[in-house]
Parts: sequence; structure tokens; C-alpha cells
Amino acid sequence: MGPAPIPDAMQGIANRLSKSVRLGTSSWSFPGWDGIVYDRSASQDRLAKHGLAAYAMHPLLRTVGLDRTYYRSIDAKTYRRYAEAVPRDFRFLVKADRLLTSPTDPDAIGVRGANAHFLDPLYAVEEVLTPMLEGLTSKVGPILFQFSPIPPNLVGGVRRFHERLYRFLDALPEGPTYAVELRTPAFLNEDYAALLQATGAAHCYTVHPAMAPLERQREVVSPFYQPALVLRWMLHAGLKYQAAKDRYQPFDRIVDEDPASRESIARTVFDALIAERQVFVIANNKAEGSAPISLFRLAERLADWTPDAS
Repeated sequence: MGPAPIPDAMQGIANRLSKSVRLGTSSWSFPGWDGIVYDRSASQDRLAKHGLAAYAMHPLLRTVGLDRTYYRSIDAKTYRRYAEAVPRDFRFLVKADRLLTSPTDPDAIGVRGANAHFLDPLYAVEEVLTPMLEGLTSKVGPILFQFSPIPPNLVGGVRRFHERLYRFLDALPEGPTYAVELRTPAFLNEDYAALLQATGAAHCYTVHPAMAPLERQREVVSPFYQPALVLRWMLHAGLKYQAAKDRYQPFDRIVDEDPASRESIARTVFDALIAERQVFVIANNKAEGSAPISLFRLAERLADWTPDAS
């Protein structure tokens, strides 16, 4: 299995794109990407096991989201296998175990009790960070803490949540880039921006119907002051996850083009480049229909960037 043939125009875009910009998708195991990312048809299982090396050979795909780690932490050996499959300058954006970001037990059936590992830095270090850093070493990118929608009263209110998040981030070891993705707009305010700055963590800008619009996120948390730009283009407006999946499969074409989001994302990237930050943009198939094609179109916009064009 290898990468799909790269058109000369696409290679030219890759050559012009700033090396500070890494584009990637949420996972790589989609059979519908035959001819887009891969040079042949393959099952989802085969791609999951053997597709990463071919994916990472594409000149415009220099990062990828590891989503499986959100549901269960993996060991250093598995991380090491991923790291060995990709080039030296490739980076992984790793989603941290949801036990760290859910105030209730995410695996419970029926009534959910409290989750003892919610915002627990000891669990984060022992179960999440240690195997990740040992296995990925220099290829670790941002470590993402994704907070699904949380009723503020479930965590003692907005201020209490911010206090707990600050203590959690402040207790983590220095070195990696930690990023926070919120799906509760009430948590996005000046206090949140201040705690990120105090702890050195990054806001994950998210294009998702559950979150405030990207422009609002930019107003509250300026891309100029982030340690790195972490941005995820996740779900088309007006759709829920399963509906988007059903509408867009097999993810081999753009179905619902979203030029407004693409332009807003590009402007956010331009801000980060002006501030000389590293950039990670992850796209999901549910954003427009095909994550790699969404990224290829974004790359075309970004490749012609100059400081004067911003």
C-alpha cells in the first residue's frame, strides 16, 4: 500500500506552504480515500493497521489526530509503532483519555456517577502522558483535552470549573503543548483566556455546532498569544454527528462545501503565522464530506499567504 499519485499542482502547493503549518485528519482508516490519499482500495481494518505509513507520505498531511486514545489509553509500544511508521518531521495530535475530561463516569450505563479521574493530574501523568511521551518521543504534537458539553451546575458553576482546570493544567509536567477544547460556550470567557495564559496551555479553536463560532473564539482567546495554534474543523453546521456520517459516507467528495469556515480558518492560521507560531489544523470528514479534500482546498488558500496578504 502506498500513497495516491500526487498531482504536480498539489506538490507545488505543498512546496509553497509554510513548514510551520501541519495539516491532518481525524484518523486515517477510511476506505473511501482510495485515489485521494491511498493508491488502492483497502478495508478499514487493513488501513487502521497499515495505512498510516502511506498517509504520512502525502506532502500535505504532516500530522494526524489520534482519536482512539480518547476512549482508552494505549501503551508505549503501540505509540512507538505509530512513531516508527512516519517521517521525522511528522507530529501526532493526541486526544487524552476522556476520564480526564468527563465529570461523570463516561462508561456507565443509565445513571452516571461521579468520575474520580476528572481533572486528575496524577492519572494524567501515569496513564496518559508517560506512555505517550515514551512511545512517540519527538513526534508528539499537541495533547488535547476535549471537554464535551457540560452543564455548568454539574461542576459547581463556571468559576469553579475554571479553578479546577487551572489547577489541573498547572500540575502537568512542562514540555508538551497542552490544548483545551471546550464544547460548552459558557466556559469561554476572559477568565478562561487568563488561565490558559497563566499555565501556558493553548485553546483548541473548534468549528463545531456545539461551540461558539470561530470568530467569537478568536475574540476571547487571541491566536497571537497562543503557544501554538491548534484548530479542529469537525462538524458541518446544522448536522449532528450520525446524520453527517450517513450523509457523507464514503467520504470521497465534498458534499456540503463550507467556504465561510474555510476562510475563517485561513485567517486564524494567518494570525498564528504572523506571531511565528506552529500550526496544527485537523479536519474531520463530517465538516464538508471528505477531510483530505477539505484540507487540500485550505492548503491552496494558505500556500499563497504572505504577511502583506493578511
